[in-house]
Amino acid sequence: MTTTAEYVIVGAGSGGSALAYRLAEAGRKVVLIEFGGTDWGPFIQMPAALSYPMNMGIYDWGFRTAPEPHLDGRRLATPRGKVLGGSSSINGMVFVRGHACDFDHWAETGAAGWSYADVLPYFKRMENWHGSEPGTDADWRGHDGPLHVTRGPRANPLFEAFIEAGRQAGYPGTPDYNGPQQEGFGPMEATIWRGRRWSAANAYLRPAKRTGNLRILRGLAQRVVFEGRRAVGVEIARRGRTEVIRAGREVILAASSINTPKLLMLSGIGPAAHLRENGLEVRADRPGVGANLQDHLEIYMQYAAAQPVTLYKYWNLWGKVSVGAQWLFTGRGLGASNQFEACAFIRSAAGVRYPDIQYHFLPLAVRYDGKAAAVGHGFQAHVGPMRSKSRGHVRLTGPDPRQAPEILFNYMSHPDDWVEFRRAVRLTREIFGQAAFAPYLRAEIQPGPDVTSDDEIDAFIREHVESAYHPCGTARMGAADDPMAVVDPEARVIGVEGLRVADSSIFPRITNGNLNGPSIMVGEKIADHILGRSLPRAEVTPWIAPDWQTRQR
Repeated sequence: MTTTAEYVIVGAGSGGSALAYRLAEAGRKVVLIEFGGTDWGPFIQMPAALSYPMNMGIYDWGFRTAPEPHLDGRRLATPRGKVLGGSSSINGMVFVRGHACDFDHWAETGAAGWSYADVLPYFKRMENWHGSEPGTDADWRGHDGPLHVTRGPRANPLFEAFIEAGRQAGYPGTPDYNGPQQEGFGPMEATIWRGRRWSAANAYLRPAKRTGNLRILRGLAQRVVFEGRRAVGVEIARRGRTEVIRAGREVILAASSINTPKLLMLSGIGPAAHLRENGLEVRADRPGVGANLQDHLEIYMQYAAAQPVTLYKYWNLWGKVSVGAQWLFTGRGLGASNQFEACAFIRSAAGVRYPDIQYHFLPLAVRYDGKAAAVGHGFQAHVGPMRSKSRGHVRLTGPDPRQAPEILFNYMSHPDDWVEFRRAVRLTREIFGQAAFAPYLRAEIQPGPDVTSDDEIDAFIREHVESAYHPCGTARMGAADDPMAVVDPEARVIGVEGLRVADSSIFPRITNGNLNGPSIMVGEKIADHILGRSLPRAEVTPWIAPDWQTRQR
């Protein structure tokens, strides 16, 4: 069976949804292939329920890493959304654009046209920011886009204690880390609107369907179909049959930084020797496919609370039922927040030009899998370096599209990672030691007050560090003559025709903070490349600490 559209997109996640919307809005006929099902239901739509969908097989691909050699062979979870909205439907809803210097680095390393001046107009176009009055921040923020960006109420006193502790430790405050100044302590932003998760499905797919130009097909993409060197469609398994979805113009892969390189390799695009090992014909020898895998790691610095002001009071059956019922009937209350309402971006040392450590503060001592600390009332900061030099890979485990790929991040393989993480632990202890936390802090839970030497901190990191779930980089964008680049600066796969990539796979280097925002921006910008248009550059001057070369704060 064959279905035909002008554009065939694989993956209904952050990049794919934004791309589908802009193409459909422009009058193009689009088929979007998604293996996952509906995103409807309280576990996804209620912000406070964020720990559930990323641990549910119905919504998550369930990937795990290969044994990580520098983390004592641990296998870490690598959740990826298997649902409409992709990972934006199972993530923590934190909205971070990344630092301006991140995108300037992209451009400097071969991704021409992707500097901050080039991408800022797309960040503005995609967002409807509710943090200020329209017109007061026209150079930096957008107010007309489909993606609502809001801030939590910060009603819990611990949020302001965290921000004030940062100031007391000598760090700047920042009123808007997505605006001119990322560095500092301040309120965190989220893709939440009127008490609901504002995923890419809510922001982009539903409006796209209303145009009449988008059709969503549920099926497992197995390979890209070629005629000669040109991609002409996608083969999918659907309802027990194999079908080909033909593309009159182009095929675009937006299946995640795990599944996109897998699909490229299944289609004969990748490292030639690896493809032959798996019995696959080599269509284009691109050794960068599946390479350059990056992520953010973090640890939970947890503290026991001296007062019962944390969310632990709701961490029981009755508490969860009451929070859920209030949200279900009113759309308000604790259920309407992801509880990440305060944050920070700091530099780890003098000579670091822009922030390289990120904090998410949470007024509860709990893991992503929903397991609360045994001490009861507590709070924590998720902290980790943002520009690890470690690189890993995604590889096939066989030619069967149903087989999960091998995922090896090679976490902590670079010696600088250990130096940066030790600094993060010690700087965090200093922040929580400020007077602002004196009324609230009883004791350190983990790493624990006895964990002080480099060796002791390293041992804690090996045992307890977790992924922040920000994989990217496995189809790196670069100059067309770069042998390790997979796509050119217009996101076209090098070596073939009619095929692009539009997700976090194309990031040359990981950006500061959470990746949902820049992944959506990628979909927005690539839509304009496809449509032959572009927004004017935004010439602005982001804030950089004037004494960064000599002072850490």
